[in-house]
Amino acid sequence: MASTGETKPSEKQADLNQKLDQYRRQIDEIDETLLSLLNKRLGIAREIGTIKGKSESPVMDSARESKILKRLFSLNKGPIRNNTLQHIYSEIFGCSRGIQQPEVVAYLGPEATFTHTAAMRYFGRSAELISQASIRDVFQAVEKGSVDYGVVPVENSIEGAVNYTLDLFYETELKICAETYLNISHDLLSKAGALKDIRVIYSHPQAYAQSRKWTHKYLPEVAFQECSSTSEAAQRASKDPHSAAIASSEAAQRYNLQVMAAKIEDVARNITRFLVIGKNEVKPTGKDKTSLMFVTAHMPGALYKVLTPISESGLNMVKLESRPSRHENWTYIFFLDLEGHMNEPIVQGTVAEMKKLCLFLKCLGSYPFTPADHL
Repeated sequence: MASTGETKPSEKQADLNQKLDQYRRQIDEIDETLLSLLNKRLGIAREIGTIKGKSESPVMDSARESKILKRLFSLNKGPIRNNTLQHIYSEIFGCSRGIQQPEVVAYLGPEATFTHTAAMRYFGRSAELISQASIRDVFQAVEKGSVDYGVVPVENSIEGAVNYTLDLFYETELKICAETYLNISHDLLSKAGALKDIRVIYSHPQAYAQSRKWTHKYLPEVAFQECSSTSEAAQRASKDPHSAAIASSEAAQRYNLQVMAAKIEDVARNITRFLVIGKNEVKPTGKDKTSLMFVTAHMPGALYKVLTPISESGLNMVKLESRPSRHENWTYIFFLDLEGHMNEPIVQGTVAEMKKLCLFLKCLGSYPFTPADHL
């Protein structure tokens, strides 16, 4: 019988396997190059650390890291996304800082909370992360010098400001060294075999409120048990096979739970802003943000007068928040973010004019501006 010229299935598979092996060898070669370059980069970082030590400069330089990322974003042609690139470089930056001097970072705990996740993403897994029971404890750990930096939540796109964090800035001389954003997503975690086996849901009230539509639809008869954190909820669910927790995917890994349902939050775009607090000043990057705290006189038009220098200077105000003062009734503390760095003459002059019109004004820090839509 004459040959039809068709390739047998086994021959096609052999060709595919050969191509696959070729690509894998190329990846192996690239991985070897990456490994060599990463170790070379860390070697240079170690030398930089020696220079920093002699000049008594801080190890963390968020301004320099911000410039590196902006440059890489401008060069990136894909297919890797910028947010993925940022996660990769957070680990590289963390390793670089760690080889210069190991970092110790306090965060609002316990483990597997969203603040823990934000701290890991910003500082990388090379840093030593220490859980603290409260936001005040984070501030105090940094003030006492038992840790280098702290990570605290300050604002949520749905719930608004974290007032306790704002209040503590009145009592401390710590500075904001950086900001980072985390997309908050809630999962239903459990050891139960099916949703029908769940008798109670453990959750922080805020996480439960943000997932109310889903729970009312799929678990309408299940009781809710309040917990101090989503991490505690996951921990309790891990001990009760007829329960579930509303928590993060990090908590699922930490407490050996199954994700029964992912992304159950009512609003998909739920973002929390976190601050990195420390004692050092941050150098300008050319794209920065300055945070201020001030108190106005208790008189008509006082706030308008204080904000007038910003309008006249042309600076962009990106946030204004007020909090009742706990030191005197019917007076308010205002928190304001504007674009620019305190080292810039226009910002210095504007803040100086504002201070003349305030009973009290303090700069909380200038640091690299990170847009929330970078996620």
